Amino acid sequence: MGRSQETFSKKENEKKRHKKKQDKEQKKEERKANATKGQSLDDMMAYVDENGNISSTPPDPTKKKKIIKQEDIQIGVSKQEAADPADTVRKGIVAFFNESKGYGFIKDQETQESVFVHVNGLQNTIKENDRVTFEVEMGPKGPNAVRVKTAS
Repeated sequence: MGRSQETFSKKENEKKRHKKKQDKEQKKEERKANATKGQSLDDMMAYVDENGNISSTPPDPTKKKKIIKQEDIQIGVSKQEAADPADTVRKGIVAFFNESKGYGFIKDQETQESVFVHVNGLQNTIKENDRVTFEVEMGPKGPNAVRVKTAS
């Protein structure tokens, strides 16, 4: 007589599949039993109050209403004074400068931040460890040092 073609692992896999199918059917029946069909939209609605608590009553729009006078509303940006040109000039030391590629970094003496400098922003030639004065402008990739010249 021939042996059964089913091995132990095949039987185990079949049992697992059957168990999964039964669990799925059982969950489906539970969902059907607990279903709340026929509820109105108001019964299903939930509201969140100003403290983040969920409640079944909608918030009162007249409560905590602020009254703002029309004269207090400003449209646009208030005029700002132009910055003093002497304040925009910074002092620093050239931390790194690659002459062949034409770029480097200046370490600001006040803020200790490194500012990128390109050969196009130089007014005279610089090299590493030179004391320089410069201005900062925002470039596409961040702050750039411009109008860089060696300090006297």
